[in-house]
Amino acid sequence: MVAYPKASWDASVRGLAIWWDVLFPSLFPFFVLSEILLGFGIVHFLGKLLDPLMKPLFRIPGNGGFVLAMGFAAGYPVSAKLTTKLREQGLISRIEGERLVAFTTTSDPIFLIGAVSIGFFGNPQLAGALAAVHYGSAIMLGLLMRFYGTRQELSQNIAAGIPTAPASSAPSFSLRRAVRAMHEARIQDGRSLGELLRHAVVSSLQLMTIVGGLVVFFSVVLEVLTASQVMNTLYEALRMLLPLLSLPDGLAEPLVGGLFEVTLGSKASAAPAEIPLYFKAASAAFILSWSGLSVHAQVASILNGTDLRYLPFLAARAIHGVLSAALLLIFWKPLMATDSVFSRLDSSLPGTVPPSWSLAVELLRFSCTMVAGMLLLSFFISILSRLSSPLRRK
Repeated sequence: MVAYPKASWDASVRGLAIWWDVLFPSLFPFFVLSEILLGFGIVHFLGKLLDPLMKPLFRIPGNGGFVLAMGFAAGYPVSAKLTTKLREQGLISRIEGERLVAFTTTSDPIFLIGAVSIGFFGNPQLAGALAAVHYGSAIMLGLLMRFYGTRQELSQNIAAGIPTAPASSAPSFSLRRAVRAMHEARIQDGRSLGELLRHAVVSSLQLMTIVGGLVVFFSVVLEVLTASQVMNTLYEALRMLLPLLSLPDGLAEPLVGGLFEVTLGSKASAAPAEIPLYFKAASAAFILSWSGLSVHAQVASILNGTDLRYLPFLAARAIHGVLSAALLLIFWKPLMATDSVFSRLDSSLPGTVPPSWSLAVELLRFSCTMVAGMLLLSFFISILSRLSSPLRRK
């Protein structure tokens, strides 16, 4: 920073602008809202209704369904914040919390569609392909993570004298149990509306300060590494490795940039004109799923307040990145051949991302739609489970 003062200053101002213009308006309302919903027992209410969906598929209590919807809608690091709140209240175990944060940490759809697909690539049709592999591979990762910690959970249940439920049993969709859980949670919390709102705002502002500090820090680090030619050394090292994997060496710069920061890597993925589009899209898919060390630092700082470990999250990010890139390369032709609703968007529009004041509204609408869809799925799964129960007994 002493050697490159102007570069450091410009990078810090740029990082602060990203935090204020994009991250603060999109994340802060979600943090406050989640605190209030937890205090009023709404999350407990939704958790009981989502048990039939979340427990058989992901081996996570229904409360995780709320984290899944919020995480997919608002992007990183919302799911980490909500998972730690569930863990602090004893609603999930450590293994369940590590499973949950591992597969619900994703990019928000506005950044994926507006900034990456339309803004960086100028290709609205690519939005459908990127969204399909990014969120689809996240669900696949959740199905894989259901096997994580199985032996440890079994030994803990045996030690605690908790009987193991048969695999065929599934919780029922009960509105009465959901209302009772909400009422009990509200009584147990006991805070007034004013106290709850004050605590939600204060804790959310503290977390947003940490997020903003990490964004500025990584912005400066990347700029200093670039100015001092250290990044060029990393580029050259990766250029020698990529041909061994049958990948173009021109992807070295976006992949190294994406290792540190999502926006930088995604933007660089669209730049090389000589590289086929499907390789550039696969690079962007990997970067979006890997999330960048900046997001890793944010998640690690949030998990640090609980007993949730960072290493399972790190492994899951790597698996998610490889899985999403592989899926895009495998299904490239059918994904791009379909008539995506995004293909009708005008990529020449100057505003590829909604104004900062409307980000929260769009993301909240998306999360509400997700919750409604998951509730319907949970209801139908519960009905199918009841209908098939007599057949299994026979």
